[in-house]
Amino acid sequence: LEMSVASRMVLCNMAAEMGAKVGVVEPDEKTREWLRGRTAVEYEEVVADPEANYERTMEYDLTALEPQVAKPHRVDNVSPISDVVGTRIDQAFIGTCTNGRLEDFEVAASILRGRKIAANTRLLILPASREVLLASVAAGIITDLVTAGAVVLNPGCGPCLGAHQGVMAPGEVTVSTANRNFKGRMGCKDAEIYLASPATVAASALKGEITDPREFL
Repeated sequence: LEMSVASRMVLCNMAAEMGAKVGVVEPDEKTREWLRGRTAVEYEEVVADPEANYERTMEYDLTALEPQVAKPHRVDNVSPISDVVGTRIDQAFIGTCTNGRLEDFEVAASILRGRKIAANTRLLILPASREVLLASVAAGIITDLVTAGAVVLNPGCGPCLGAHQGVMAPGEVTVSTANRNFKGRMGCKDAEIYLASPATVAASALKGEITDPREFL
């Protein structure tokens, strides 16, 4: 499987948002290598039975898929980014348990490096863990993001559930990499939340409106 371990985490995390009871990516050597040095706890690999029969198997060709955006106020209210390009935003948010990993910030930094975010637009960065924060600092990514105008928040939960730092005001619009965009999710029932990839959020922060990231990649 070509997907990184971080991307597999996102896939499994978001499966629940689409109604699945659980999301599982069968472990392979890439998974085992990721676990080495991170835990000394004995673990048992969960794999499908060789003779397992499935209700249905679905395959998707992502090579020609346009970047997707979930519009307010449901995670399944999805459309191609071309349908919402130009939508004004007040805030851009990259982070949380879904998209707060090193590779997410690497993508954002590749778009923001040497540029400045739009006036009157806030860009919030929230690493998923202290480990990710330290790795981002060591790689110079945090410097690139802050220089572009971003504000780095403490690792953990914050704006996503409307707890602190990034809570929205009435009438505001946020484009976010979080996993939920229900009404009131980021602290204000009179605000709107669009969900998108780290690349889309970074590109949108540059223009102050929802932007197709392919313009900068």
